[in-house]
Amino acid sequence: MAETISIHIDRFMELAEKYPVYDARTLDEFQRGHIPGAINLPLFSDEERAQIGTTYVRKGRDTAILEGLDVVGPKMRRLVESVRETASGNTILLHCWRGGMRSGSLAWLLCFCGFSVYLLEGGYKAFRQYVLAAFEMPRWTLILSGATGAGKTEILQNLAASGEQVIDLEKCACHKGSSFGRLGEPDPPSQQHFENILGVQWRKSNPEIPLWLEDESQKIGTRIIPRALWRQIRNSPVIYVKMDARLRTERLLKDYGDFSRTELREATERLKRRLGGLQTQAALNAIAEDNLKKCVEILLSQYYDKTYLFGLSKRDPLLIHPLETNTPDATENARQVLRFSRTLSERLQIQTAG
Repeated sequence: MAETISIHIDRFMELAEKYPVYDARTLDEFQRGHIPGAINLPLFSDEERAQIGTTYVRKGRDTAILEGLDVVGPKMRRLVESVRETASGNTILLHCWRGGMRSGSLAWLLCFCGFSVYLLEGGYKAFRQYVLAAFEMPRWTLILSGATGAGKTEILQNLAASGEQVIDLEKCACHKGSSFGRLGEPDPPSQQHFENILGVQWRKSNPEIPLWLEDESQKIGTRIIPRALWRQIRNSPVIYVKMDARLRTERLLKDYGDFSRTELREATERLKRRLGGLQTQAALNAIAEDNLKKCVEILLSQYYDKTYLFGLSKRDPLLIHPLETNTPDATENARQVLRFSRTLSERLQIQTAG
């Protein structure tokens, strides 16, 4: 029998693994941030919500409700059809900003049309509290480090394929973390939604087994890793993959060689303030000559390697554990990293016990 039940955020997120989530807020609210995987089912447009809010302030609650009914009435059939088209069954999850009238009204309509609806107590606001609290939760983290071109992201992908627990920070931010990091990436999420994506993955991770993360600065493109999470990352053991610059150059040419020369020039020019005018021009000249190998060598030796070593020097040296490799193959390097991490974990446990 169709019914509406209000549930706590913890239960709501458990059920979200099984049932679709619908967000009754406006498109603008949804785009600023939402529960990952949720479907926008706005009761009002941004303009309609603003107008009804104005009516509420000027004429009171009852008049605003009647105005809202005038707006929603013609939409009722479309709203129900939209859910029928996107839901695989008759059970759905629903929320608005604070678990108020928007989600309550939609729940009544959908329940009347045969759906069983779970409403989120406290709405999206409760979800945001759930996300921000997640970053305080301790995890057994291992940080994969290495200079630009060492193939860290691909190593992590191989670790994940082998069953290891991984959060890809760059994938969450849609940015590879350098001046070239936007190339080939979709539009980045808002800061709020970046936190949502990351917070849900962090909560879902198992604290009893290692969680792998890539070594990043606190800012990935324009997105910022939350401070509580950043503290955990900075205090975690680091496996530093040491790879010769020649091998890293090969990898970078493979990763970026197919991008347009215009894109490569623009990314290089963004480094001018840090790289310096002369070296920037030398790199640009190499691109113009279609000598990408020379360009990469300039960028690595004159900027990226120096920046990376400076960042590594800011870490506790006792947390840094170097692992040398003589191959650019990410699959083999993932195997080496995994073997090394298991030996390292055993050693650290012995030291802790001692």
